[in-house]
Amino acid sequence: MSSFRYEPTECNGHSWESANNNSRKITCFFGKRVFSGQVLEQYLNSSAYDSLMAFINAGKKIDRNSADQIATGMKTWAEEQGVTHYSHWFQPLNGVTAEKHDSFFTLKSDGTPIEIFDGSALIQQEPDASSFPNGGIRATFEARGYTAWDPSSPAFIVEYAQSKTLCIPTIFIAYNGESLDYKGPLLKSIDALNKAAVDVCNYIDSTITKVTATLGWEQEYFLIDEDKSNARPDLLMCGRTVIGHAPAKGQQMEDHYFASIPEKIFAFMQDFEQEAYKLGIPLRTRHNEVAPSQFECAPMFEEVNIAVDHNILLMDLMKKTAKRHKLMVLFHEKPFAGVNGSGKHNNWSLRTNTGINLMSPGKTPQTNLLFLIFFINTIKAVNDHANLLRAAIASAGNDYRLGGHEAPPAIISVFIGKHLSQVLNRIQEKVNYDFNEQDEAVLKLDLHKHIPELMVDNTDRNRTSPFAFTGNKFEFRAVGSSANCAGPMSTLNAIIADTLIAFKEEVDSLIENGTKTQIAVFQVLSNYIKSSRKILFDGDNYSKQWVEEADKRGLDNFIHTPEALEVLLKPETLRLFERLNIFNKRELTARYEIALNEYVKKLQIEARTLGYLSINHILPVAITYQNTLINNVQGLKELDFETSTYQAQLHLIQLTSEHIQSIRKLVEAMTDARKVANKLTDIREKAFAYCDTVKEKFDKIRYHVDKLELIVDDSLWPLPKYREMLF
Repeated sequence: MSSFRYEPTECNGHSWESANNNSRKITCFFGKRVFSGQVLEQYLNSSAYDSLMAFINAGKKIDRNSADQIATGMKTWAEEQGVTHYSHWFQPLNGVTAEKHDSFFTLKSDGTPIEIFDGSALIQQEPDASSFPNGGIRATFEARGYTAWDPSSPAFIVEYAQSKTLCIPTIFIAYNGESLDYKGPLLKSIDALNKAAVDVCNYIDSTITKVTATLGWEQEYFLIDEDKSNARPDLLMCGRTVIGHAPAKGQQMEDHYFASIPEKIFAFMQDFEQEAYKLGIPLRTRHNEVAPSQFECAPMFEEVNIAVDHNILLMDLMKKTAKRHKLMVLFHEKPFAGVNGSGKHNNWSLRTNTGINLMSPGKTPQTNLLFLIFFINTIKAVNDHANLLRAAIASAGNDYRLGGHEAPPAIISVFIGKHLSQVLNRIQEKVNYDFNEQDEAVLKLDLHKHIPELMVDNTDRNRTSPFAFTGNKFEFRAVGSSANCAGPMSTLNAIIADTLIAFKEEVDSLIENGTKTQIAVFQVLSNYIKSSRKILFDGDNYSKQWVEEADKRGLDNFIHTPEALEVLLKPETLRLFERLNIFNKRELTARYEIALNEYVKKLQIEARTLGYLSINHILPVAITYQNTLINNVQGLKELDFETSTYQAQLHLIQLTSEHIQSIRKLVEAMTDARKVANKLTDIREKAFAYCDTVKEKFDKIRYHVDKLELIVDDSLWPLPKYREMLF
């Protein structure tokens, strides 16, 4: 349970209601709609409270009697706030949340109406599983699936359309118990990482009994006036503009970043922030981003499971709030060409039950050694599993963004800065096969002398790096803005856990052969530094030189999603996830197929939309404008004007005709390629076909459409232009 989450019964001497009316202090209403903190003590008896806390803190099972007590307390609390319905809130593999509302109301056998909510309704529900992405785990006629309560993430109340619903975070599984959602694997990865990290921590500090992964996400997004977005079929269908010429002024003046927030946008921000605070989402930051009409919000760090829930909940809240303000919020990674796209930087760290941030240099040799162990193991994990991290962020939308000289490239590398590079060099130089106890003492003192100087401000940020150390955390910058953080976080947790397990095995082997513990630790760390050099890069990731250098180092550059996802089918990937009990073979294969299906469907929608706009919207107005020019030329001829006087018109007619013909031919070729791809039954072949033969026509068609936008009479152009939407 997050330490940020609490719910005071009074605020400055006022009750909840008067506090809401008379005070704008966030602390007066933060967490008001969350069943956690002091609310638990108020509505649960001691045994139920202790049982819930034992699960949250130690993972101990909640017995049925305690579940009944928790359900009763939850219902009482919710009803006092006007709630009549409850829902198991879950995260299926379609990129959005899902909920099925049931009322507390029911009828007894004698017809007497009654409100009821017991432990069985809290713990498990049975929504239809057939229509959610399943990758072959479930057939259409096998509809049964289950949602199961996640006690580690608190229930909350959502208010929408003058109605309140109690939402209970759950996992979603098939009838046979296999995972059909994002949360289940995330919880398993958290458990695996905790066990592996505690075992390693105990080399240095036996008082550490729990290690918690923490996450602070940064959500970037665009806001567009609703009337403009409704007039753009591509924004409505695809979430991005498939055509549109860049305006004369984009972001080149660098005058939008951190500038004054427009009043209409500020009102929207305040609105969704107020609702977010009531839901216990600890938002801290809001500002203009680099591109025009682009913005960002970010919260304080939370336990990774709760942080993921809060992010996906906030995205839904922002969409609903935007509608009230006559706006459209865009989470697509690249909604507009020619300006920066949107990411969702995942700032990840590890915290012990003793209050130590394992990703932050400390003030003692002991804490510094813990930092070095986890810092170096993280680098080793990324080095060994870079392609898995690339697969975790792969999507059709993110492919448009990655490598666009505004976002990290598809090449996974790690930035650590010059100070920590020097520390790693020092370790590798001093630790060798003759490393002894005396050397150990010297090394420890030397490191203790230098590492405390590495404060947060002394570790520069590399905005071009996909995975950067930023002082007390690693920032996974390559995650796309529309993504569910659970995907990349599950993968990151898993590869760190796997590396820590291997690290412990190697250290234990040295200890069994007579090497002292800390000497063994440094010897393995030294080997890890040496074997992970290729993944470290502190330069400009946007440069062509880095692409060439990365290739020499043997780092893969998977630009497109289908090729990036191939790693999921490798035997070593399955062994890793099975060893950690995160995915079995069917679950992992299902996720591969689901990701490819999503990729194909998105490109299919984009292709259809692009073809429709080109033929139905653009060509008719281009022909109309061309006819106007032709009539003008004919009129001038009839008046016996010299040809030179209408040479410009003739040139425009010729240009317009060329673009019209090119668009028609390219759209026909794209349509034919799409039809061929659609006939393929193998999802892998279909995905590669869409990538190689359909998507490759997009920019070619767009080029001619955007050229026509510059030629055709502005009053005839059928779609809002970039300058109208972005400014």
